[in-house]
Amino acid sequence: MTDDRWPMYASIARNDSRLRTRNALEYKYPSAIGHRTSNIDHRSSINFNSYMNKRKLGNSSLYVSEIGLGCMSLSPESADIARLIDMAIEGGINFFDTADLYNRGRNEEWLGKAVSNRRKEVIISTKVGNQWRADGSGWDWNPTGAYIMQAIDQSLKRLQTDYIDLYQLHGGTMEDNMPEIVDTFETLQKQGKIRFFGISSIRPAVIERYAKEEKISSVMMQYSLLDKSPEAGSLDLLHQHGISVLARGVLAKGLLAGKPAAAYKDLPEEDVLSIQQKTLQQHPGKSLEAAALNYVLQQPAVASAIVGIRTEEQLKSALAANQQRQEKP
Repeated sequence: MTDDRWPMYASIARNDSRLRTRNALEYKYPSAIGHRTSNIDHRSSINFNSYMNKRKLGNSSLYVSEIGLGCMSLSPESADIARLIDMAIEGGINFFDTADLYNRGRNEEWLGKAVSNRRKEVIISTKVGNQWRADGSGWDWNPTGAYIMQAIDQSLKRLQTDYIDLYQLHGGTMEDNMPEIVDTFETLQKQGKIRFFGISSIRPAVIERYAKEEKISSVMMQYSLLDKSPEAGSLDLLHQHGISVLARGVLAKGLLAGKPAAAYKDLPEEDVLSIQQKTLQQHPGKSLEAAALNYVLQQPAVASAIVGIRTEEQLKSALAANQQRQEKP
């Protein structure tokens, strides 16, 4: 599929155009544990006039910002979504991830409305495979080609666009008809409805199955200082096959951004606290959030760290941490 009709996202890094945030987060170890704070100027908008590094996404022609905005946490009750998205774009973020499952499709609507006047500046990623029941009681896994063909049109309408940059299978099992799924995605590519496709999965066997086909551009998976399970094999496997990782959960529900220690997945509270403290000791002058982002982004397979952002404060904190992680001690 040619990309001639699509806007150009790739750009060359310029040393003089990185994010400039001199007042980056200042965590005073160990008092930083327990609150996420920043002395960033709380202006009405982020006027960084800056550059955030972009990375090529797998076998695609997409260049995604090192920090992506996870839209699942968005809510009109927490922030002016259009304003928040504009601030993110001005801060250098071009990758926005949503799913038809989130808020029963309203999340896609919020994002679509927010970027409707800036469509060529952003890369939109959404997901498919979970079908809501008619009575609204929940959803069922449905990765059939017929459902995907139906769901794409609904997502396009909600997102107010005629194409999706990255379309991801939202899950996956070994029982799925992978050839049918891939064929359906390729058909959507030929139709111009999607540019590239990938999967969102934490199952190593499923990831390996798709990786060996070498047709997907990316895999979204949970990965952080508190969840290093992808290091057991998935990261190296995907890198070998030229497939990028979109890392989610990089701040571990805020535990790597200043929240008090608490049990996380298989880690008891005391282990989480120990990791928080050791990380700050190992990175003097850096915030915990900056160290957490750097840990994920130093992996060659990772294209973007997807940060769930709900408020302007969280956005400013993430942008500051991303700049701080790049600054030399």
